[in-house]
Amino acid sequence: MTTVFITTILPHVLLEPFTVSFVVRALVGGVLLAAVCALAGAWVIARGMTFLGEAMSHGMLPGVAVAGIVGGNLVAGAAASALAMALGVNALRHSREFGRDTSIGLLFVGMLSAGVIVVSHSRSFATDLTAFLFGDVLAIRVPDLLLLRGALVVTGVISVVFYRPFLALTFDARKAKTLGLRPDLANAMMLVLLTVTMAVAFSVVGTLLAFGMLIAPSAAAMLVARRLPMVMLTSFAIGALAVVLGLWISWFAATAAGATIALTAVLLFFTVLIARSLTTALSSKGTS
Repeated sequence: MTTVFITTILPHVLLEPFTVSFVVRALVGGVLLAAVCALAGAWVIARGMTFLGEAMSHGMLPGVAVAGIVGGNLVAGAAASALAMALGVNALRHSREFGRDTSIGLLFVGMLSAGVIVVSHSRSFATDLTAFLFGDVLAIRVPDLLLLRGALVVTGVISVVFYRPFLALTFDARKAKTLGLRPDLANAMMLVLLTVTMAVAFSVVGTLLAFGMLIAPSAAAMLVARRLPMVMLTSFAIGALAVVLGLWISWFAATAAGATIALTAVLLFFTVLIARSLTTALSSKGTS
């Protein structure tokens, strides 16, 4: 009886969520998102743009809210709002009156507040705001999957074409300019890369949790890999694992799927961090 349970019943129970069509679509969408976030997240962390990424995740709200109220495409609204945020930060980054973080913080609060005000005029304020902030990964449809595939192609092309300028910009913008790598164009394209990533991430896990999917897998990958291509591959693996585990846990625990995926990604980061710390401690102890 025990053997039958282990070989027949248990696998069926464990795989039960992934026999449901909408969970399968969520799985495919989440894995595609993990790939997109892996390409952008490594550059965001390497360039110290984490605060900008967080600000853009909140700054998408006005565009999403307006698009939702007028019946437009929510992802397009998110992209427009995120791009406006990025352009605003880029325009103010050379200001001598205040630092870059100050401009990001001001735009972040201003756009988030504007988004909440727009949503508050909706008749279904609580429902709309919850959907905007936390998304609904289980509601992904085939057109959403096509959009994610398109976003993966765009971010992949940008990452390949601008790999050398991005790499040079990460270490020294002045050196990149002397090498003829056009750091201003590279910086603009990196903002486009981040904008596309945050816009499609919103469609899966919402505006607030999009940041978690962008940062957590890449931060974990940075702990175990050094070369950026390997960081991206490792980040994708960790992000995809977070999607699988998050969907599985949310199915049996009856929790919000998007939030569970994002939390799983963060927990995987701390798992890798603890494992790396223990490995380092044991290695030091062994050589002493």
